[in-house]
Amino acid sequence: MSMLTPPGMGGKKFRVTGDRYPRMRPRRRRGRFAFLTVAALATAGLLGYGTLQLIDVFSADDDGGRAPRAQAGPRPDQDCAPPANDERAPEGADVPEPSAITVNVYNATGRTGLAQDTADALAERGFTIGDVANAPQDLDGQVQAPGLLLGETAAEESGALTVLGAQLEGAETGAPRPAAEGADPASVVDLVLGEGFTELTAADEADRRLAAATVPTGNTPAC
Repeated sequence: MSMLTPPGMGGKKFRVTGDRYPRMRPRRRRGRFAFLTVAALATAGLLGYGTLQLIDVFSADDDGGRAPRAQAGPRPDQDCAPPANDERAPEGADVPEPSAITVNVYNATGRTGLAQDTADALAERGFTIGDVANAPQDLDGQVQAPGLLLGETAAEESGALTVLGAQLEGAETGAPRPAAEGADPASVVDLVLGEGFTELTAADEADRRLAAATVPTGNTPAC
């Protein structure tokens, strides 16, 4: 008996016969399982999001749940600010031409020739010039603004104060002052130059300010 023969075999010879062989189990496809899991989670997420959207639509207010639309701001070329002296002509009224307005120019500062220089500049813009002199004693050295506009109530109602006020940014309006005897109170305005005066507003800017001051109330640009 060979030393390789297992005990108890008695020296018999055996051989493997038949056609049956052990079968190997196929490997699990973990990649496919992971993909199916991710797809299931994504589908559940989409369904949940869709449900929330439907709930939001049906629970919205009567206006559809939409946020109010923001108000459009003014364009860069729009000017919403009225003139500094806030003199507006009556709505629907036509303001007078500069030639129809007589301006008395008074100098309340210590600068020599200021009234005459300003009167000449206003004349170039078409205004009719009346008196050119130093300011009355009660106003001399008392005006700190660039200018003080004085006129009767009729001058304000006619728009004469508005037209002249557009020529000088920062000008203030004082109490009504009686016009000279024989003058038309609706067309005579006193301009008292104060310590803050440097020069008149540029002509094109004055025209823009006048246009803004005479816009009817309902047509003022929104700001």
